[in-house]
Amino acid sequence: MTTEEINDFVEHQLSVWPEAASNFDALSRVGRKPLHIGSFAAYAQHNPARIRSTAAKTDAESIKKRACFLCASNRPSEQITREWIPGWDLLVNPYPILPIHFTIVDKEHRPQDGIPPEMAIMAEKAPDLAIFYNGARAGASAPDHRHCQAVLKSELPIVRLAEENHSSDMPAIVSSECFGLNLPFNFISAIITPDETGMLNLALMTQIKGIDATTDKPDTGLVNAFFWIDSSTGLLRIIVIPRRAHRPRCFFAEDESRFTVSPGALDMAGVMILPVEKDFERITEDIAAGIYDEVAFRGKIPENII
Repeated sequence: MTTEEINDFVEHQLSVWPEAASNFDALSRVGRKPLHIGSFAAYAQHNPARIRSTAAKTDAESIKKRACFLCASNRPSEQITREWIPGWDLLVNPYPILPIHFTIVDKEHRPQDGIPPEMAIMAEKAPDLAIFYNGARAGASAPDHRHCQAVLKSELPIVRLAEENHSSDMPAIVSSECFGLNLPFNFISAIITPDETGMLNLALMTQIKGIDATTDKPDTGLVNAFFWIDSSTGLLRIIVIPRRAHRPRCFFAEDESRFTVSPGALDMAGVMILPVEKDFERITEDIAAGIYDEVAFRGKIPENII
């Protein structure tokens, strides 16, 4: 998809879906403020409409009680479906975080159970976009139905950070620990070449798991992933963020220390979403750093992940 095709698809969808159009229009009024956390140039964003996702109940019992809103039979009649690659539908996200925001949905109802390798094809088909994935316990509000999302790659601080610090003369797969930066969490970065070694590295990256902090066991649900095409080299790039928790302690607090924040891939990419206005007003770099530290690995990535 070219930039023109992306814009045409979004405009056509909004022209026939007033609710989605209203939510996209509201993006022009969201609050933003910078969060310079060491070497990570993130920002906080106040998105009131995202409260349904941030506060979503994702336990097995709650999932069982509701209809799957990603299944074709349960989608709003106004939502336009475009088959993008075989087996996947491209949809405009009606509750956007950024001005271009797609959800890419598996045609079959199956759980978020590991990073879909098809994300590589999606990235190649839309070189302006970053395709991202929320593991079942890493920000997915629909962990029962496999899906990815996509936004403009130029919007994501973590994309710029990886491109600036992981050069093609370095090993194909590296931990961000080797960048020599002061980061609030570490991640694994890969440059995928179009050869046998590159295909092996692609397979390895999709197998990364997080480590549950409460059990110390590997968990496929505790990862976020980003796939995009590097504009300068044309090569596929991947970031995988291993996680250790779904939500920080402040999400569950019952006093003034509570923050309604549930970090998904975009939060980890440097766009921290705060749907509650008072949370947005009082978030600081130190609080944001603490949130990142609780859900991911600020220090050395555990050897059993590596």
